[in-house]
Amino acid sequence: QVQLVESGGGLVQAGGSLRLSCAASGMIFSMDAMGWYRQAPGKQRELVATITSDGSTNYADSVKGRFTISRDDNAKSTVTLQMNSLKPEDTAVYYCNAHGRAYTGGYIGPFNNWGRGTQVTVSS
Repeated sequence: QVQLVESGGGLVQAGGSLRLSCAASGMIFSMDAMGWYRQAPGKQRELVATITSDGSTNYADSVKGRFTISRDDNAKSTVTLQMNSLKPEDTAVYYCNAHGRAYTGGYIGPFNNWGRGTQVTVSS
């Protein structure tokens, strides 16, 4: 089993910064990509940012220039989201996602796992 543990989040005023981290653990054979998604009340979960195993990044238009996703090059199973210039509309539960291949029951199979989520609240 691959588990994701998120940290960071909290309450911040508009214009402030927060940092989210996510660490994956378990019998990981290879990691294809990790990323962050968010879900605001009454809305669908949406992509925030992702980073692939070769370091390629992808951002939602709404966060480009404000958020930066990075990966621990040593561990390659830890991802951080630096969020600057936060806006009230960034308020949501932020979920870490990771997918790749893991050892499962004696063979190597795909996984696509989610963290429990961490609340980010930006006050105006």
